[in-house]
Amino acid sequence: MTLITTPNLDSPDDFYAALIAAHDGLDEGGSHALNARLVLLLANHVGSLDVLREALAAARAGAMPD
Repeated sequence: MTLITTPNLDSPDDFYAALIAAHDGLDEGGSHALNARLVLLLANHVGSLDVLREALAAARAGAMPD
């Protein structure tokens, strides 16, 4: 299994709206905690350490200044 980096969400705008709604009413710490729990839940769902390492590297590369 390899990391899918091309668009793959059925309804990306709906997902984004649900993600933002999940953060409604949370302070910064609560928002960070929600994100951490979401990452761990999705990592568990993916299950493959190789794919998760690819995702971490891709996310890190996107966070680095040019």
